[in-house]
Amino acid sequence: MPSFAVAYCGPAAVPDSLWLRWNLDPWLLAALAAIAFVLVSGRAANSRAGWAALALMAIVFVSPLCALSSALFSARVTHHIILIAAVAPLLALAFPLPRLSYPPLVPVVAAHAVIVWLWHAPGPYAWGLSSVPGYWLMQLSLLGSAWLMWRNIFSPALPTGPALIALVTTIGHMGLLGALIVFAPVPLYVAHFATTAAWGLTPLADQQLAGLLMWVLAMIPYLAAGLSLVWSSLRVREPAL
Repeated sequence: MPSFAVAYCGPAAVPDSLWLRWNLDPWLLAALAAIAFVLVSGRAANSRAGWAALALMAIVFVSPLCALSSALFSARVTHHIILIAAVAPLLALAFPLPRLSYPPLVPVVAAHAVIVWLWHAPGPYAWGLSSVPGYWLMQLSLLGSAWLMWRNIFSPALPTGPALIALVTTIGHMGLLGALIVFAPVPLYVAHFATTAAWGLTPLADQQLAGLLMWVLAMIPYLAAGLSLVWSSLRVREPAL
């Protein structure tokens, strides 16, 4: 099977050396340090959420998960899920924008959906891994569009109903994408054709695992956010005793 060059995270990790594959890119570390400085300076609305987001960003970009995602599509999907369903809402809590600056919800949700589907199509996915600009365009567009969506969902100005619709819409389109990946009859992602065997997986099995993660596991944060919004709404409506 053909080999495939992954530009940013480097060659595909193998089990024997996985824990040696830390990403110490100085530009990345400087960016994370800048976020840490902002948190230390007290500029975050919710510092706990900010530190949690920073820790998760270190996991997806600095830890050996970066190298593992060069080998396994399922690891790359896990990486993306952490970005859009965990880092993005935490950043939205830590760094919300003023109420008047929130754009309309429907275009934001639609744009995020398009970006998620685009970067999980085989062609754009391959390009995103084969060049450093493509890689960072993939990461920043996924994280940025998700952050914008979560800011709106968490906005005090947004009624509970539209926020829940946004969450259900996201669950629906991500579930559909995950199902399509699970039931694809052939492996689709060239980048991983020659890299899954070391992990005891065929490319198709790795792809099916990735689809299940997107279809099932990725829904949990959105369901949790929806339940939290409903609970908060019910508490607000309870009459004072």
